[in-house]
Amino acid sequence: MREVRSRLAATQVEYISGKVFFTTCSDLNMLKKLKSAERLFLLIKKQLPFNVSSVSKGKIFNEMQRLTNDDPESWLNAISIWKNLLELNAKKVKLSQKNANPLKRKVGENDIIAKKLKTAEMQEIQENKECQVEKQIEEETLEQGNFTTKRDKSQEELQNDVAEAVDTHNQNDLTFRVSCRCSGAIAKTFTAQEVGRVIGIALMKQFGWKADLRNPNVEIFIHLSDIYCVVGIPVFRVPLASRAYIKTAGLRSTIAWAMASLAEIKAGGVVLDPMCGLGTILLEAAKEWPNCHCLQKVSILLFPIFHLGKSLS
Repeated sequence: MREVRSRLAATQVEYISGKVFFTTCSDLNMLKKLKSAERLFLLIKKQLPFNVSSVSKGKIFNEMQRLTNDDPESWLNAISIWKNLLELNAKKVKLSQKNANPLKRKVGENDIIAKKLKTAEMQEIQENKECQVEKQIEEETLEQGNFTTKRDKSQEELQNDVAEAVDTHNQNDLTFRVSCRCSGAIAKTFTAQEVGRVIGIALMKQFGWKADLRNPNVEIFIHLSDIYCVVGIPVFRVPLASRAYIKTAGLRSTIAWAMASLAEIKAGGVVLDPMCGLGTILLEAAKEWPNCHCLQKVSILLFPIFHLGKSLS
């Protein structure tokens, strides 16, 4: 909770049984900097748990289907936000790739300028020709003004219809996979596969999406427990706990970062891990606080070697 407030300027921060819910306007690059989170999800729904004590199995299945049927707009809005995040991130990546090669850009500038000059010359010639026949066409255009206006309006309406049809087509072509986690009383009644199957069928009927277990466009994550029912979309395919700068896994990266943050490390400070193992805590400290000095203690064990009746160490 402290990290999302300080790093993401998050609001409406709430903690419920191992999960932190919050609202933020940060982009994907800022979200990737979270260190205390295992995974990050775009919330679709959060509601009270299902009552499985005195209700039949069929009624509970119907309640599960209502997760998708009662409020389809929340699903479509979440999918739209998820796509916008990915598209914005892709544009930033392309822009950074262009700026990363200034020499190539300078070499191509001369060719671009030459092409622009040729294009300008051709436009001037074309404009001269158009000026000669402009007066002849002007009278005919004024006479047909009303017809042209109506035609333009019909073309705009057609374009709007096409845009809506394309958006609907993209939604229908979406492939998905449902990942479910059950805990508590509901885990004794239903398996994760049963819940995933019920939700998957409901999504296909409601939105026309296609199920793809191997390579889906989007993954739908559902967690059912005795405390809540949560539905969300993973923001990243790779968990945040998987650090690119940690090659060999030791202590879990989120725990290592939390331990280092509790030490209240300051610039110029010295971080010593006398029993570092694979050095995960030191790696997290060095990455988060680059101005500190990280030291590790290496213990060397000397075993006696017996040779010719003498003990050597």
